[in-house]
Amino acid sequence: MVMKDYLSLAETAELIGKSKETLRRWDNEGILSAVREPVSNYRVYLKEDVENLLGNLFDGEIEDGVSNYVEPFQEYSVLELFAGAGGLAVGMEKAGLKCVALNEIDKWACETLRTNRPNWNVLEGDIKEFDFSKYRNAVDVVTGGFPCQAFSYAGKKLGLNDARGTLFYEFARVVKEVNPPICIGENVRGLLSHEKGKTLEGMISILDEIGYKVVPVKVLKAINYRVPQKRERLILVGVRKDIDIPYKYPKKHNKIYNLKDALRKGELFEKNVPKSDGAKYPEYKKEILDLIPQKGYWRDLPLNLQKEYMGGSFYLGGGKTGMARRIGWDEPCLTLTCSPAQKQTERCHPDETRPFTVREYARIQTFPDDWKFSGSIAQQYKQIGNAVPVNLGQELGYSVIKFLNEYNKTMKK
Repeated sequence: MVMKDYLSLAETAELIGKSKETLRRWDNEGILSAVREPVSNYRVYLKEDVENLLGNLFDGEIEDGVSNYVEPFQEYSVLELFAGAGGLAVGMEKAGLKCVALNEIDKWACETLRTNRPNWNVLEGDIKEFDFSKYRNAVDVVTGGFPCQAFSYAGKKLGLNDARGTLFYEFARVVKEVNPPICIGENVRGLLSHEKGKTLEGMISILDEIGYKVVPVKVLKAINYRVPQKRERLILVGVRKDIDIPYKYPKKHNKIYNLKDALRKGELFEKNVPKSDGAKYPEYKKEILDLIPQKGYWRDLPLNLQKEYMGGSFYLGGGKTGMARRIGWDEPCLTLTCSPAQKQTERCHPDETRPFTVREYARIQTFPDDWKFSGSIAQQYKQIGNAVPVNLGQELGYSVIKFLNEYNKTMKK
């Protein structure tokens, strides 16, 4: 029997003997992640992921070690849009892709890119002002972390013109101008449900219109890709319709790294995190967080302080587990935000009552220690908090190279 590449929720539940509710919970917890079928938005599961979970259920033993590394057959190039401080670009570079140009509107992020890579062609300014047609048929992949914006629906099927004025329109415009074999967009998990899924549906429709077939959308959990952080990124992959080669997401690693791996010498980094500047808590917040144990949060406070610190939020539903949160050495960090001392997003150091420093922030996002950030401390935190983790970018880069190697093999036949 030849198995399909994708299994439905019902098929997966039957094969592994678990309920659909359990599989939905496993998806949220990262135990077995679903992808989204582009048209219906239904959960489907990669056969390969089910194999990795259940060993030899289908056809063979699973190796303990996982590697997505692949050698490029030739030099491949990437054009990056909405580049930020370079997390995705550095990751792609580490995988073996050459960055031919990067567009970014934030001046401090642009300064960061130029400072670290003087040879990179950094196009600073509003993407609407740039024409990328000179790169037509000369770039292998266009990438971009476009912001999530709703569209105005002019008809049953959203077209490129209907998206004018949004930054996804600009992403699609550049892909159309450049005509690469593959394009990759990344966004927050919330895009799945934004406008009840209509926004994502519109994006898929637009890519279809300009000649790209969208691979089932997947939310990648950074902890599965050598990143010591519980961060999620939605990945939107389009393959040019004239190319009959499947794109496959990078395989998940078996090992999950924690905060100790991020900040101390070990497998991820060759030395302890360098000293650097960082934000400080106001005195009242420091007094509160002094009472929080490792891996604890506001619920660990005395009841009167819970009510005082949380205010009206104390009586609302939900766990709000990110508030007054102290991270433990033996767990991955919670998702970093752009402001480390802000209420609701506290990420307190395990031993000291302070936010993570700039270099600690960068380590948790797997930036190399020699990657310098420009601007004020606040600007540096913002750049790091907005970035794609470098190691996740590298794993994605390997998957792109694997696809391009296959594509180039067919071109030479």
